[in-house]
Amino acid sequence: MILVVTDFVTLSLSWYVYYLLRVRSGWLDVAIEPDFWAPMVLITIFWQILFLVVGLYRPWYAASRFDEMTLIFKTVTMGCLVLFFVIFMDDTGGTLGPSVRLLILLYWGVALAVVSVGRMAIRSMQRRMLIAGIGAHNTLIVGSAVRSRELFEEVSKYPALGYRVLGSVRIDRMEKKKSGGRDRDLQVLGTLDDLSAIIQREAIREVLIALDSKDHDRLLDIIARCSSHPVGLKIVPDLYDIISGQARTNQIYGFPLIDISPVIMPPWEEATKRLLDVGVSAIALVVGLPLWVLIGIAIKIESAGPVLYKQERVGKDGERYNIIKFRSMVEDAERAGPQWAHRRDKRVTKVGWLLRKLHLDEIPQFWNVLSGHMSLVGPRPERPVFVEQLSREIPLYPRRLKVRPGITGWAQVKHKYDESIDDVRKKVQYDLFYIENMSLRMDLKIIFSTVSHMLLGRGR
Repeated sequence: MILVVTDFVTLSLSWYVYYLLRVRSGWLDVAIEPDFWAPMVLITIFWQILFLVVGLYRPWYAASRFDEMTLIFKTVTMGCLVLFFVIFMDDTGGTLGPSVRLLILLYWGVALAVVSVGRMAIRSMQRRMLIAGIGAHNTLIVGSAVRSRELFEEVSKYPALGYRVLGSVRIDRMEKKKSGGRDRDLQVLGTLDDLSAIIQREAIREVLIALDSKDHDRLLDIIARCSSHPVGLKIVPDLYDIISGQARTNQIYGFPLIDISPVIMPPWEEATKRLLDVGVSAIALVVGLPLWVLIGIAIKIESAGPVLYKQERVGKDGERYNIIKFRSMVEDAERAGPQWAHRRDKRVTKVGWLLRKLHLDEIPQFWNVLSGHMSLVGPRPERPVFVEQLSREIPLYPRRLKVRPGITGWAQVKHKYDESIDDVRKKVQYDLFYIENMSLRMDLKIIFSTVSHMLLGRGR
């Protein structure tokens, strides 16, 4: 919020300087003095939406200020090019004379300078606060005794990184016994078996992984144990080859770490993906309303029970919500408790069979998309009981909870219907592939493939 307010002030100031030069300087003959306030507000909002889309309002926690300034330069330049064609035209004839072109260049320079100065002031204040321990993230180091000690000493040299190290977790029980629970000023909080409980108890925000070469096979286990918690994961650089395609290097103050990121979609693509979700869902619900009414009538005529079926599912970051579908089974289909549905499940009604074949039973989930619980494309959401079971049986299954679940996904267009735990394991592989390669291009490919499956009747 501080960044948003600061940018609003600096962008408004930039417009004020431009207005003085254009209207009050005498460089240009202005027949009718343009309004000041309305354009200023609209242009400032334009800039802040642009900043949001490119990622200037994402958490730049312990990030390189040079990288931030580079992004600001690119964004201001791109934004001025847009404004060049939209509003920076001569009031009298629409032709751009030398004076107007100079004003556009001046506006670009003023906006770039003022916004950059405001940002640097905020980042400098943030750095001083972090050095003083204000706003630092509770941090845990996981690894061997020697590597954890080395990493702790390095992190301690750079308090501006914002890591408040509360202690370490040893991957070997014997190492904890030898240390007696304390390694000088680095407290040993437990072993790998205690990791999940420690993260929750100590409100850990960052986990730094420091492994020996012989312990590389422990990495997936550590990631799996952290996946169900909203924590950042970073490892020392020599482990990069193990997680190829899942890492992004982050180097500040000469201190390199590798950020394990489950989502690699750029901010502007994330914003576009959400706009696509909202737009397509709203259109589908409104335009197809007559068909949805007919489907409801058909369901009601064939069998007793409600038209819509609600079921609790687990969404992003473990959030629970009720998924909505057209009912395709008989009422009270799960009297015996939660169970896997099968391709020739006798509980499925005739209308339900057709809806499943054409994937039309999923249509009400567009409302889940509008409410923000789901996306058009993503891993399919599961029930809590199955999430708990699968998290125990399938490594890295909780990583699926790092993104919004979807109506359709890569697993749905590449694999058959779930009938066993082996089918789920196979689909998890496709889900993890999607998470590591998220992009608008891939989303569109999945959407077109899903539409093709619907038209060809390749449903369940």
